[in-house]
Amino acid sequence: MNYVPGMTLNHVRRGSGDPLLLIHGLGAGWRSWAPILDELAERREVIAVDLPGFGETPPLTGEVSIATLTDSVADFIREQGLDGVSTVGQSMGARMVLELARRGVGGDTVALDPGGFWSDREVFVFGATLRPSIALVRALRPRLPALLGSTVGRTLLLAQLSARPWALSAETVLPDVRGLVDSPSTGAALDALVKGPKQQGAPAGTVPGRVTIGWGRRDLVALPRQAARATALFPDAVLHWFERCGHFPQWDAPQEAVRLILDSTS
Repeated sequence: MNYVPGMTLNHVRRGSGDPLLLIHGLGAGWRSWAPILDELAERREVIAVDLPGFGETPPLTGEVSIATLTDSVADFIREQGLDGVSTVGQSMGARMVLELARRGVGGDTVALDPGGFWSDREVFVFGATLRPSIALVRALRPRLPALLGSTVGRTLLLAQLSARPWALSAETVLPDVRGLVDSPSTGAALDALVKGPKQQGAPAGTVPGRVTIGWGRRDLVALPRQAARATALFPDAVLHWFERCGHFPQWDAPQEAVRLILDSTS
């Protein structure tokens, strides 16, 4: 079965309070948020989805693009009666929540290390380095638990994604690494990021709520210099820097990520 418009995305709901919608990037689906999900749910009703072709949501039947993936989330928001919901995304998901804000969908927006703001050269390097990394991890899949259980293995495999991979636990990173190689839409979504159009911006005063962009100072996927392009395209945005942090704030700076999300969407 493939995802079609109107089909509810697989999702989990935890906690109570004002709703908070979490959108993952390439990887494990909603489980990408596991390092901070429970703490967020202590203060808010957290709704974390699996995008089409990730986790337990079937793939799209047609074109996979940032636009069509974002359409699926916009449909979900309407289906679930979540008009005005605060949205949080990371990586590809961060680009998608910015796209939702650009469309006027949702409320407050938090985008953590968003893709879509590369130069032509940067996006070429991004694709040329990430594809072989995914192929390598796919070849090593049977040995991933053992490799990621080792500080040396984590350092070698995750240097592009984390500023301190040796300090992470295997339980933190294994779902995302497995999801990166197992999800049926990883390749198509990566093509959409690399070959598709860059992210469009939103003129000042046109977004539906506050926009906060968080960026890791040591991000080797969405390079820190791209933050200037993002804030130029979204002039209403407030920029927050995560020091000693790579592409996954929920890995490298979980407590700071929780504070930023709660403070920016209260």
